[in-house]
Amino acid sequence: MQEPITGQRNTSWKMIGPGIVVAATGVGSGDLVATLVAGENYGYALLWAVIVGCIVKISLAEATGRWHLATGKTIFDGWRSLGLWTFVFFAPYIVIWGFVYGATAMSATALPLAAMFPAVPLPVFAVIAGISGLVFVWFNQYPVFEKVMTVLVGVMFVTVVGLAVYLVPNLGDMATGIVPTVPDGSLFNTLGLIGGVGGTITMAAYGFWVNAKGWRDSTWIKMMRMDNRVAYITTGVFVLAMLIVGAELLRPMGVALADGDQGLITLAEVLRDEFGPVVSILFLIGFFAAAYTSLIGVWHGVSLMFADFVRKLRGQPSIPVEERETSKEFRAYLIWLTFPPMLLLILDEPIQLIIAYGVLGSAFMPFLAFTLMWLLNTRHTPKEWRNGIVSNVGLAIAGGLFLVLCVNDIYTRITGAGG
Repeated sequence: MQEPITGQRNTSWKMIGPGIVVAATGVGSGDLVATLVAGENYGYALLWAVIVGCIVKISLAEATGRWHLATGKTIFDGWRSLGLWTFVFFAPYIVIWGFVYGATAMSATALPLAAMFPAVPLPVFAVIAGISGLVFVWFNQYPVFEKVMTVLVGVMFVTVVGLAVYLVPNLGDMATGIVPTVPDGSLFNTLGLIGGVGGTITMAAYGFWVNAKGWRDSTWIKMMRMDNRVAYITTGVFVLAMLIVGAELLRPMGVALADGDQGLITLAEVLRDEFGPVVSILFLIGFFAAAYTSLIGVWHGVSLMFADFVRKLRGQPSIPVEERETSKEFRAYLIWLTFPPMLLLILDEPIQLIIAYGVLGSAFMPFLAFTLMWLLNTRHTPKEWRNGIVSNVGLAIAGGLFLVLCVNDIYTRITGAGG
């Protein structure tokens, strides 16, 4: 039986770490672009959606961390206890997701570098980004990884949040955005903004980072909860900063962003024209920090997950994180994330693979929310650590939201229709 809440360890700001890691990994260039577009199209009207998105992700990450700490097991132990079907879903997901995401992460990291150094082809920077991420994660373990992520978050804060402050946001308009409204034609943009605030598979990686920090049992749950709240408040600040930039800079100018990560390059060009090259370069540095933290975060966190997944697939027990970081399974997935995806940098994207990637990816979040809800309400979890009303409501909202987004995404990808 796990210790009750009275046996909790003291919390300390100095001990915060996994939350910073999951926040930095979850906030990628795609999140920044989506929020910029929301600000550009609707001003501050969807500010409330950013707040709801952070609350939803707090519920999910807290549930993941609590499972690991309250049971002493990993999420794969929990999924395996629900039946082999969970592994049948997850096996192709982690393989296909890693292949496509590897190329996406490398390209996103290369974009700001290519913008700053246009003489160097983008694929060269993409390859350098991938290999540097592999080398860093291969030869360093969690303590060093966390410190580097924290430094990069600091760079993001100074550049991205600094830009928002520099633009002097209209506080009155921001206050009106706290009241929930859904502008005409913005329903799925709104749901996507809520669902996209910080992370997909990295939500499940949070429990592994919690263990890597040395938090191994229920006495750390209070500290984990504090760490998790800091993580998504940090996420909210970054996303709010991009909403401000969209509302205060792009909306008045009527600038239409380019699709995908290229939209941030468009923003850098606008900043150069409006405020000069220094502001533009500082933003590109922040863009790079956001993209590279996502890259090395996935290289580390999802490789930890893959190593544990393979062991559970073989019926083997978990091993300490320190051993998992040097295991052949961990390093095999690092290689999978880095080298095979380089083919996508030079070849046309195979449409069937991209569709499979999108479908599996959109299905993962409802899968995570609903399986956690089941595990944390049943005999799988010690009674004193099972869900309360707040956690159940949070997970139910998260699961329902992501299920709607999943169905819309699948429909859109298959039919080509707008959502």
